Amino acid sequence: MFYILLSICCSVTVSVMLKLAKRYQIDVYQAITWNYSAAILLTWLFLHPHVSTIQSSSIAIYVVLGVLLPLLFLVIATSIRLTGIVRTDVAQRLSLFIPVLSAFTIFSEKPDAIKIVGISIGVIAMICLIPWKQRHAVRRRATNSWFYLVLIFVGMGVIDVLLKQVAKTSNLSTSLFVVFLLAFAVAFIGLIYQVATKKMRFSWPHIPIGWILGVANFGNILFFIKAHQALATKPSYVFSSMDIGVIIAGAVVGLAIFREKLSLLNFAGIALGLLAIVINSFHDSLAHLFTAVF
Repeated sequence: MFYILLSICCSVTVSVMLKLAKRYQIDVYQAITWNYSAAILLTWLFLHPHVSTIQSSSIAIYVVLGVLLPLLFLVIATSIRLTGIVRTDVAQRLSLFIPVLSAFTIFSEKPDAIKIVGISIGVIAMICLIPWKQRHAVRRRATNSWFYLVLIFVGMGVIDVLLKQVAKTSNLSTSLFVVFLLAFAVAFIGLIYQVATKKMRFSWPHIPIGWILGVANFGNILFFIKAHQALATKPSYVFSSMDIGVIIAGAVVGLAIFREKLSLLNFAGIALGLLAIVINSFHDSLAHLFTAVF
């Protein structure tokens, strides 16, 4: 649970920084690009990767993650512009279905009544935390805008599943180093193209801004993977607790720092989310109690 808490804190920090980007006129793409360079350096300094130990069987996973991580940022930004923040937020949150389903299929976790109850309460909590009453102006609508929502739903879920696969590799440091290196390469190529075609103006201050973002992003991914390693037989617990925890923490931070208004339904969602995490955390004790009673 400790690693999950650390990952949640890092994830919310990333969200806060991205939220502040518009206020301070920060080019999100440039910040995201340089964030991966910081992640590469941190991996090299603190985890000491050995590139010679790369497993050929994992190369496909590294490549997919290296491409998906930066591209999904662009898809999310486009989706917000075309469909609005609320619909984009719904797609991100409901992507939990994919990793949870994979826990019981790909990763062979055995479902039981308590797990199903905990996950179900968590899904209800996420639905309650969606800001249904908010309305955001959408500059332009396209007939295929729904496609971006599908990409977010699938992309976020696939990234979670692939990071679980990375957690199963024998050399975590090398895996992270290669993934961050590929992500930086993809983002940097996109940056060069946009600057060369005059679609973007390069700005030096975005480099240190990206490095700060990279520290939080590095911690988010590292601790998420370490949580899967520590709880190797309980992937559904990690997936659901992480998503629910990020949503609850994000709602609290939004209320405290950005003065965002929460409805009674949102507060009910926070309470249900905490209940879902408690059920998941004490699964074994609840299972023994359930057996003893019935």
